[in-house]
Amino acid sequence: MKSQDVRKQFLDFFQSKGHLIVPSAPIVLKDDPTLMFNNSGMAQFKEYFLGNATPKSNRIADTQKCLRVSGKHNDLEDVGFDTYHHTMFEMLGNWSFGDYFKKEALPWAWEFLTEVLKLDKDRLYVSVFEGNEAENVPFDQEAFDIWKQFVPEDRIILGNKKDNFWEMGDQGPCGPCSEIHVDLRTDEERATVSGRSLVNADHPQVVEIWNNVFMEFNRKADGSLEKLPAKHVDTGMGFERLCMAMQDVTSNYDTDVFTPLIEKVEEITGLKYTPNSVVLNDSEESEKQNKTNIAIRVIVDHVRAVAFAIADGQLPSNTGAGYVIRRILRRAIRYGFTFLDTKEPFIYQLVAVLADQMGEFFPEIKKQQALVTNVIREEEASFLRTLDQGLQLLDKVISETKGKEVNGAKAFELYDTFGFPIDLTALILREKGYELDEAGFDKAMQEQKSRSRAASEVSTDDWKILVDGNVESFVGYDQVENEVKITRIRKVDSKKDGVLYQIVLDATPFYPEGGGQVGDKGILVSANETIEIIDTKKENNLILHFAKQLPENVDASFVAKVNTDLRGLSSKNHSATHLMHEALRTILGTHVEQKGSLVNPNNLRFDFSHFAKVSDEELQEVEDFVNARIQEQLPLIERRSIPIQQALDEGAMALFGEKYGDNVRAIKFGNSMELCGGIHVNNTAEIWHFKIVSEGAVAAGIRRIEAITSEAVKKFYASQEELLSEIKATLKNPQDTIKAVVALQDENAKLKKQIEQLIKDKAKGLKAELMTQIQEVNGVQFLAVQVDLNPEGAKDLAYDLGNLGTNVFLVLATAEEGKPMLSCYISKELVADKKLNAGQVVRELGKYIQGGGGGQPFFATAGGKNAAGISEALAKAIDFVM
Repeated sequence: MKSQDVRKQFLDFFQSKGHLIVPSAPIVLKDDPTLMFNNSGMAQFKEYFLGNATPKSNRIADTQKCLRVSGKHNDLEDVGFDTYHHTMFEMLGNWSFGDYFKKEALPWAWEFLTEVLKLDKDRLYVSVFEGNEAENVPFDQEAFDIWKQFVPEDRIILGNKKDNFWEMGDQGPCGPCSEIHVDLRTDEERATVSGRSLVNADHPQVVEIWNNVFMEFNRKADGSLEKLPAKHVDTGMGFERLCMAMQDVTSNYDTDVFTPLIEKVEEITGLKYTPNSVVLNDSEESEKQNKTNIAIRVIVDHVRAVAFAIADGQLPSNTGAGYVIRRILRRAIRYGFTFLDTKEPFIYQLVAVLADQMGEFFPEIKKQQALVTNVIREEEASFLRTLDQGLQLLDKVISETKGKEVNGAKAFELYDTFGFPIDLTALILREKGYELDEAGFDKAMQEQKSRSRAASEVSTDDWKILVDGNVESFVGYDQVENEVKITRIRKVDSKKDGVLYQIVLDATPFYPEGGGQVGDKGILVSANETIEIIDTKKENNLILHFAKQLPENVDASFVAKVNTDLRGLSSKNHSATHLMHEALRTILGTHVEQKGSLVNPNNLRFDFSHFAKVSDEELQEVEDFVNARIQEQLPLIERRSIPIQQALDEGAMALFGEKYGDNVRAIKFGNSMELCGGIHVNNTAEIWHFKIVSEGAVAAGIRRIEAITSEAVKKFYASQEELLSEIKATLKNPQDTIKAVVALQDENAKLKKQIEQLIKDKAKGLKAELMTQIQEVNGVQFLAVQVDLNPEGAKDLAYDLGNLGTNVFLVLATAEEGKPMLSCYISKELVADKKLNAGQVVRELGKYIQGGGGGQPFFATAGGKNAAGISEALAKAIDFVM
């Protein structure tokens, strides 16, 4: 059965059981600060389990794109080495929100696997929770009794808390679970060793395929459990593992989920992948093939994770979720570089295969194919350059190493600062006859992790519920001031921000951070006190107001007042962002799509897809377009809670990577219409004026514009006027400022030419003088001297002197404006015959001037900070020819 059919059979089956089929949420989470990525099927439904929102149906089924590469669920380092772990995977799931429970969920699971998919019942094992006396959770007798109707007791396994009690995190909904495992070994292997003994033992052919979680508890901050108001079912089945069982193979990578990608890698590299069914022996050739297999598995797995993350709006970067995506891609590049001998970008070519393979069910990968391809190609090229630089730096570290063990802290610096993989460092060192100080590396790594952990450590108390029921609402579109009651509070203590309090209100006017717009600030005022709200965010459908202190009386009535000055500035920037989006699509083309934004009171930032630099003329057109819309005084047309399909049919722009409900809010200014939950001006005239301040590249195919509006534009023009006045004053207040600047530039150019000629003349005089100072050392014409020239003049002089013969070795030092520079010239014949290298020479001598450098074997330079070290550097130069 093909993988597409497996997916369809699952969804059709649960639709027949009254489940609403919903699309996968984006792999990158936007409104849950506790998670970087969707790491499980239930992540998009957390607000329903927590009771903060009502689902559109009590029965739901889907297949969810998941990514497990950070935090508690981290499979990254297992990927490639085994045949069943992945970074990105699909989780088939069926959900009950206070509806059915064990007596429906378990028989349906059995029915689907054995009657619909026709899996061999004798190959299936099930597990149930054995209970935990310490937590007063009993043995799951109900699940055990249900399974006895379908499965012999010798294939029902009692599991402990680690294997059969599922938790969302350190706190939150949790409960016992019942897993289904499949034994895919040969009949001979099964006859020899019971599959029961291999369940949960990390055997590659005895794997868990389905987990039925019965959420009935809430884990509190103190670790205790309390009963949830309703019982829920949360199931997850590994799509790739199920395909392995259905396609009669013993590796996920041998299924049609991965084979098209593997075949493309084989075509590109000329190497062959060995399926899991082929047993390798212990020969050196087999070891090489095994490394090839691992590398190909890493690459085809990782490209899926990276491609879907980019398609969902997460670009590789140096921070947060973007750093994780970059790290995954770099791991794939490095495996190709080391084990497949790929020195040029090639992973980007797999995107087309992925789009053809999965584009029908996940249209985002097809729609964003060009962007994903370009971003991956640019990232590959960049990291391959980093690897090349890393090899040079590693050579330097080796040259400075005394003995045969390379300092672990130095290796960590290569890893941490330059992104050079540690296992590649170790591999290269072994090839050169060196060892890595692994203990030193591990120590440096642990110290960094401890610093990072300490900086990000957060402890969160349980919610203290003051008002029962799901009573919270947002009234901020219509009001900036409102009478409120506090419904719940909790304390959050972090190393970064210290102690803060999160406050939830029954009807808040505060806008929570979202859609690129920062959260509102303001105050809560009662009869006796005023509490400052420093930020507002949303988490699992709750609007959280952050404060440094709690009111003395949390049960009192308050007036919530938004800081309207800050909100007004943000709203002007937000509305201008919509107008700019329209302008870019009008002027550059409809390929332009928003890829990220930031809207705050000071400015706006807008990332968009475009494959060339936006010219000055185009930027001026964009600016003029937006300002024309401002001058037209377009009124805001806001439509709340309209069906999403109706909004799209009417021309509203929806953003990839955003999760929209069935009903949406649409914002319209003239011809600009977007789905948006943010705060906007009532009329474009309020924006006053729009000014672009910068444009540049963020990643391949992604540009960024930063702009200002309103008060910031007034300040900008005032500062420009002040700057112009200062320039005029400096130029003695000429009548024509531009003419005066041009005249100054012309004069400067003439003086530069004169200086260059003087330096050349001086160098000619020096050449004659220095020729008399050259001495012969071991058959080499040697000179090491300081000259009164700039570095460019010293280079010209070095080449002139070098042309005197075929055995010249020169080191010339300069100290222009106190900045020391060493230039080394070595005749190419000496480079070949005596294995001398100018780059190594300046790296070694550069230590004396507290600097370093490099270059070609016949000419290299090194700059430094300590001019006093020049004489010692010159004195040591003769050592290279002795």
